Amino acid sequence: MTGADRFDLPEADAFTRAYWDATAEGRLLVRRCGACGLAHHPPREFCPHCWSEDVTWEPASGRAALYTWSVVHRNDLPPFSARTPYVAAVVELAEGPRMMTEVVGAGTSALWAGMDLEVAFRAVGERGKRGEYMVPVFRPRPVSGGGRARGVVQ
Repeated sequence: MTGADRFDLPEADAFTRAYWDATAEGRLLVRRCGACGLAHHPPREFCPHCWSEDVTWEPASGRAALYTWSVVHRNDLPPFSARTPYVAAVVELAEGPRMMTEVVGAGTSALWAGMDLEVAFRAVGERGKRGEYMVPVFRPRPVSGGGRARGVVQ
C-alpha cells in the first residue's frame, strides 16, 4: 500500500508543522487565544471563539474525558479495515476543546461518558513521500493513579 492509498495520513503544512513535530516527540499541543483566553482544537490561525489572530501554541496536559463514541465495525478505506472494530470518539481535553480521535486499550462495554483518558500516540504512514506521523489516540487512565506514562501504541 502506498501513501496515496491511505486515508489516515494528515496533510501537514507550514502552519501545522509545529503540531506534528510535537506529536513526534510525544507531546500534544493546542492553540490558546491571547484575547479571550480560550483554547481550541483543531489548530487554526485565528480564534474560532472571538476571531482574534492573537493565538499561540501551548502544551496540553494529555488528559481528557470521553465525550461520545461509536464502535466502527466496518470501514473499507485502507488501513481502517484492518483495525475493525475500533472506537471512534470525541474527547474533551482538560484544556477545554473537544477533539476527534480513537480510544484504544478498552473494551467497548467498558466505556462511559466522562471516562478519564490519557493521550498516547500511534505511528501512521511510512518514511518517504508523505512521511511518518505520530497521531494522538486516547486510552483509559489508571484508576489507582499508579501513573502509566504517555507512550506509543500499535
